[in-house]
This record gives sequence, structure tokens and C-alpha cells, in this order.
Amino acid sequence: MPLPAEQAVSVTLAEIARIAGVGRAAVSNWRRRYPNFPSPVGGSDASPQFLLAEVERWLDQEKKGKTAAGRLERLWPQVEALGDRNSMGTLVAVVGAELSPSGDPGALPVRLPTSPAQQSLIDRAVRLAEHEGPAKTFGFLLQRWLGTHVRQIITTPEPLAELMVGIAGSSRARSVRMVLDPACGTGSLLFAAARHWSGSEQPTLVGQDVDPTLASVAAARLLMAGAKGGTTVADTLRADALGGIEADIVLCNPPSNERDWGHDEVATDTRWLFGQPPRTEPELAWVQHAVASLAPGGTAVMVLPPAVASRRAGRRIRSALLRAGALRTVIALPPGAAPPHGVGLHIWVLGRPSDDPANAVVRLVDTVGRSGAPTPNQSVIDWPQLRDTVLDALRSDESSAAVSVPVIELLDDQVDLTPARYVPAPDSAAAADLRPSWTQFDLRLNEARDLGRILSELVPMTDEGIVASTTVGELELAGALELHTGQALPEPRLRRGERPADGVRTLAVPDLVNPDGPHHWLPTAEANEGERAGSMTVSRSQDIVVVGALRAFDAWVDLAAPTVLGPQLHLIRVDPTVLDPWFLAGCLRSPANARQAGTHASTSSRVDVRRLQVPRLPLDDQRAYGEVHRRLSAFDDAVRELREVAGGIGRTLGELLATGRLPRG
Repeated sequence: MPLPAEQAVSVTLAEIARIAGVGRAAVSNWRRRYPNFPSPVGGSDASPQFLLAEVERWLDQEKKGKTAAGRLERLWPQVEALGDRNSMGTLVAVVGAELSPSGDPGALPVRLPTSPAQQSLIDRAVRLAEHEGPAKTFGFLLQRWLGTHVRQIITTPEPLAELMVGIAGSSRARSVRMVLDPACGTGSLLFAAARHWSGSEQPTLVGQDVDPTLASVAAARLLMAGAKGGTTVADTLRADALGGIEADIVLCNPPSNERDWGHDEVATDTRWLFGQPPRTEPELAWVQHAVASLAPGGTAVMVLPPAVASRRAGRRIRSALLRAGALRTVIALPPGAAPPHGVGLHIWVLGRPSDDPANAVVRLVDTVGRSGAPTPNQSVIDWPQLRDTVLDALRSDESSAAVSVPVIELLDDQVDLTPARYVPAPDSAAAADLRPSWTQFDLRLNEARDLGRILSELVPMTDEGIVASTTVGELELAGALELHTGQALPEPRLRRGERPADGVRTLAVPDLVNPDGPHHWLPTAEANEGERAGSMTVSRSQDIVVVGALRAFDAWVDLAAPTVLGPQLHLIRVDPTVLDPWFLAGCLRSPANARQAGTHASTSSRVDVRRLQVPRLPLDDQRAYGEVHRRLSAFDDAVRELREVAGGIGRTLGELLATGRLPRG
């Protein structure tokens, strides 16, 4: 007889770890230690699956996983078992409506049919909210749903939404009565507006989307926030259900590159004040819809692909927008601000046609390469700094990141509105900035030269001097060192961006493969708690970190400790009366050592750290060798920093050369 649906839900080891609030290694340890641990019911040897009902009974019986988060984690696998995006999204929306201050699912834009399985989970979520709180319960379900379907649902990142609301707010001297998002999706922009304009003066928030599930989730978010307004389900460009509305603020991150947007069906629409958009320019249809939806004195803030500012097909409409004085500002954002992350998106700020377009100017802002934007060695956006850069550029004529260009100067054959064409290069290219750069270059060059001179005096020993060796595994058995393996990092809890003084960095193999990628950290209290619970591996001073993946193999003394280590990273903690950590790290990082200890049993080659070899030497000799390795590490650092400083000087000189600001020799 088949199991009831709610009892047939299966979970992986990683999901059990989340339910129990521990690391995956702890769950694997439970499987070995407890004979009564549930048996797998599917999956593979590498990724077995277990019945959720059996796992829950075992956790309760053994008093494991009694964390508050575990109650919500137990709910999620059953939600995920519903299968498709819409069924799960329907549940999220209804739960949000029931947990909202109004408690009225009838306030959602459409009547969402729910199956018995969905209704059972909705009731369970509502009961859980009595312990966890409505906001936490709904927020958990929403974020898990978005994370599960991240490739199907494009959302506006929270920092970008806050920036857009800040831009809109800075343009308004009067109170805001209505905010509209004609392509609201899951409601990120409207939710940011609800937070920005809160209290007694909160405006009516109105959204519209063609997808009933997304529009319902957006409505649930507004209900949870206690906001006025709601969402509507309609195809905004083909059959606008909000025609005639006049909003003080329009916020929009429209779908991009849609060719089937209704070009032929709405050819004579009255919204095309600046000309019918070409079939290949759907974004300019959204731009005109936004302008047509504005009240007198209103402002529209839109996120658009950078090509919209320069594509030949859109030249006629861009020209008409400029001549009417409707386009006020174009802001170029650095890559990584929103999907697609490899493209630097633009923000357009628009208003109703001006009464005096002849004297209109357009404010062009270029944030790329400036304060808040990622540096060549860091891809993380500093959003607070970027926000300050943008808002200062809009408020002050003295900003180096912006220029005000008369419309007449933009109306050439191309009508290219790309800010980089008009905004001068960043101040980093000023000749005065070369002086400290050359000083740093000299310091790093002298440091590398001094260390190189010391290292060049070392003379290799002959073959007769080669000594016997041992392995890390043998040293571990002898008690000379402890070996700990990194564990899965708690992705939902990781912070991204600049690490504060009380933050602990996290490290995973992808960070080593792509050192210029985004960096993550955890608050010190969370790292300490995870280490005590055995769910995190955290390094200490003089610990050695060894990479177990052959593609990124390395070993070093972690001078930046503490560090929370992810999978395929290993921590070695030595007994200082037996082993010198610098000597050991220098021996372990040899590529030849890694090759002989490598295993190729799977598609990703790994290194068996216990098989890495170490020469048998007295402690005094170890310390002498360790000092050499310490100097060699310092030499590597000096050369790397020299290369970075030299690269910066080269880029600065290149900018000066390109703008004709280099003195002639």
C-alpha cells in the first residue's frame, strides 16, 4: 500500500542537516553511530534519500535538532514536494494573506485554488506562525521559494530596489499619494516603497503583472507589510487593467528582450506619445507606458539594459523623449547590481513632457569605477557607498560622477545616452594620485628585492641529504596534529560584501578559484556558536589550511584566522612541541606532494590530505626550514602586491594618455 503523500516526502542528508540545525558531517556521524538511524529509501550511495516522517520521529526520539529554525525546516520539504513553481507560490501567497494583519486571502488579486495537500500545509504553516511569528514564517517560505526557482523568477535585489526608491523620493518635494509598478513580479519595488514611505503618510501601492502567482505573492507581501493598495493580474502592454491611473511615482524593472510583447496588437495605442516602439524595442514600450501613467509632477524610475541607451532602432523614440523634456536622468550602474550580473544596467529617471523642453538638460551619472563600485580585485558592490555616490550626483553640480548635458548636444545622428560617453574619467586618473602609487611601488619592489636576496643565498642539498618521510595520517595517529574537515557553509545566513571588524570570513573552493568573486562572512557570535555545536570548522592562529581539491590545491598558515572553512578545505592544528606549523605548511603545499596523494576516483580530482608526506626532522631543523617558508610566503605576497600596484599605475597612465593629460617628455 503506498504511503500518504505527506508521509512519502523524502529528504537528503543536507536537508536533514538544515532541519536539525547542524552540519552535514554531524548527520553522517549520526548514521555511523546510531544503528536505529533511518535507512535510505532512494537516491544513490553518494546522495541517499530518507523518508521525512522517519527522520522526524528519529530526531524527536534522540532529542536532536530542537532548534527553532528546525520547525520551519521540517515544513519546507513537504512544500517542495508539491512540485511546480505555481503550486508552491500559491501556498506562499495564501499563507502570507492568512498571516497578515487583515488575515484575508480574499484580498489576493485572484482566487487561488488549493489542493487538499496545499491546504494541509497552509494550516500547518499558520500553526507554526503562532510560535515562530508571522513575519518569520512567511519570510522563510518566501525566500526558500525564490531560492528554489531562482532561474525562473527574476527579482529586483533589495539594495537596488532601495536605491530606486531613494532616487524617486529625492525628486519629490510634495507628499506621495500613489506608487505604481506595472511589472511588479514578486513585489520587491513596492515592498521597498512601503518601507520608505511608512506611517500615516504611506501612499497607495499598486502593482500589476501578467503572472497570477507572482502578482499574488506581491499582494501577500504588501498585506504582510500592512500597506494600502494591492496588485492586479493583467498583461500591461497588451491589455492594461489600470488604464487612466495617475501615479506620483512609477517604479519598474520590466522584462527585457521580449520580442512577443504585442507590437501589432497595440500599434495605435494612445500611450505611444513618442512614437510606436519598434518590435525589437519592448523596453521603450515600457518607458512610454510609465510616462503615460504619471500624474502631473510625477517621476518614473526604471531599470533598463544599457543597450536601450544606444540601439539604432530606438534612436527616434530617444530623440522624442529628449525633445519633450521627458527624460531627466540616466545612471550607469556597475556590473553585478542585478541580473544579468555581467552587465552594467542603467537607471532612467523620467517625468511628464516639460513645459519648456527647449532649455532642458539631462543629468548623466556614471558610477562605474567610482566609490561603491567594484574594484578590479573585488567584485562586491558597496551599496551604501554606491547609493551615496548616486544621490550626491543628483543633488550636487560639483559631483565628479555626473554631468548635465543640454538636450541639443545629445541630438546627434546616434542619440547615444550612455553616460560614459560624456562623464569624465574618475579622479583616480589624476596625476597627483600617481605619487603615492609610485611610493607603494618602490616599497614593494625593495621588499621583494630584499627577500629575494636572502632566498637566493640558499643552496640545495645533494641527494645524500634527503631524509626519511612520514605522512599526515601517521602524524595524526601519533597525536602530533589534529585534522578537521570543512563543512557545508550555512548559505542562507552568509553575509555578502565588506566584512566588519566583528565578522569572520568564510572560505570555500570557489573563492580560491575565483578570488575576484564576491566574498562572504558571518558574525563572530554565529561562527563561535557553530564551532561549539560542531556544525562549523573554524581556524585559529597558527592553524594550517589545506585545499583538498586538486584544481586549487594549496596549503598555508592562516594568518587571517579565524576563518570558517567550507567543503574540501581541511584544517590542521599541530602540537607545537612536536611540529612547526610553517615547516609543515611548506612541505604540504608542494605540487608533487599533491599529485602523489591525489585520487581520481570521480570527475573532480581530490587530494587525500592524510597521504601527504612530510620529512622527519628534529624540531630545531623544522623551525629553520619553517623560517625559510615564512620568508618565501612573504616574498610571494610582496611580488603579488607589486604586480597589483604596477597594474594600477599602468591603468592610471593609460587613462591619462587616452585623455591627453600626460606631459610630453
